Amino acid sequence: MSVQERKQRERADRERLIVATARELAEQQGWDAVTTRLLAERIEYSQPVLYSHFRGKREIIGAVALAGATEMAVAVRAATAGANSPRERVAALARAYLDFAARNPAVYDAIFQLDGGLAYAQEDTPEPLKDAFAALLETLGEVAGDGVHPGLFTETFWAALHGIATLTRTERLPPEYTEQRVKLLVDRLAML
Repeated sequence: MSVQERKQRERADRERLIVATARELAEQQGWDAVTTRLLAERIEYSQPVLYSHFRGKREIIGAVALAGATEMAVAVRAATAGANSPRERVAALARAYLDFAARNPAVYDAIFQLDGGLAYAQEDTPEPLKDAFAALLETLGEVAGDGVHPGLFTETFWAALHGIATLTRTERLPPEYTEQRVKLLVDRLAML
């Protein structure tokens, strides 16, 4: 391995450490606790080293969002892969999405609530975000119905899931009815 390759590997490792530490800290204490000073202290590097990877907290949030979007896409695809019918796939997708949001609230916020400097639904949308949407579209597009644009249907179903995830987490909706909400979405919105 050349010196240049080793330096690139070390840089990538440091960047992953910064992102993982920011994510861990945000999941434990919330995004307000994530500061570049505290991150530098936690990863045992100076703030200038941290700034050599990210210009600030906004870019760190964006990096956490991209990693989280990749994880969410994997979770949704894994959940739907074992389902035998469109109804089972849609219900599995909904449960996987809501489970991801509940298990990873800080990551979910980085993806969908906070400003990570990422473009959404545009030409320059980063690939992990496009792929997360594609993971939803793969299942939901097949049940959109005649005359309904698959992407528009996916956006609408996703918006409903986002609402359930957000309102449940903030205790505006009681969590014990989540399964009934999923059933309503599948039965009424997806009409399965």
